[in-house]
Amino acid sequence: MNDDLVQPKRGFGTHPHRNMEIVTYIIQGKLTHQDSMGTSESLGRGSVQFMTAGTGIRHSEKNAEADPLRFIQMWLVPKANGLTPNYGSMCGTKINFDNQWAHIVSSTESDAKTPVKINCEANIKVAVLKEKKSIEFNLSKNRQAYFLAMEGSPIVEGEFGSQKFEQHDAAELYGEEKFKISGPGHVLIVEMDSDGQGGRSDI
Repeated sequence: MNDDLVQPKRGFGTHPHRNMEIVTYIIQGKLTHQDSMGTSESLGRGSVQFMTAGTGIRHSEKNAEADPLRFIQMWLVPKANGLTPNYGSMCGTKINFDNQWAHIVSSTESDAKTPVKINCEANIKVAVLKEKKSIEFNLSKNRQAYFLAMEGSPIVEGEFGSQKFEQHDAAELYGEEKFKISGPGHVLIVEMDSDGQGGRSDI
């Protein structure tokens, strides 16, 4: 997971990817994408785009605007190699994440109704919480999640107690547990099967 800040009129030139599911969430500014499949579009705050790199794709990501661009990019291992390359997106104006979870990404094999489907067993949710507003996140047994505070200073509460986060702070969460997340904050969660390999071993 990368937290990228791109200055005006700068960006990442055309480069290749293969055998990866790549999901990008825009926090501020506009991201202009072009790829070898002929796709060309610009997406603003709250928008999400995905690429199935599969057998191979080339693309560029640039900030063609006068204001800074910031986005979160997530790379996820697909269920199989050699998939047909694919691209899709959702405009941020089409989903409501104010003081509630917006389930924006799920697996192609899931029954969940989300605007983006990827070839990977994972769920991605976002929310924008105002001061004193809170939501819950239930993490089932044998599941894990990666929590990111994209903006603000949210507080996460659970059996461990409570922890205040600042912008860019992140944490690994493990089930079975119910978490309470309070604003203000713009938060993102990636939830998936637990592989037993998480956790820091250097502290």
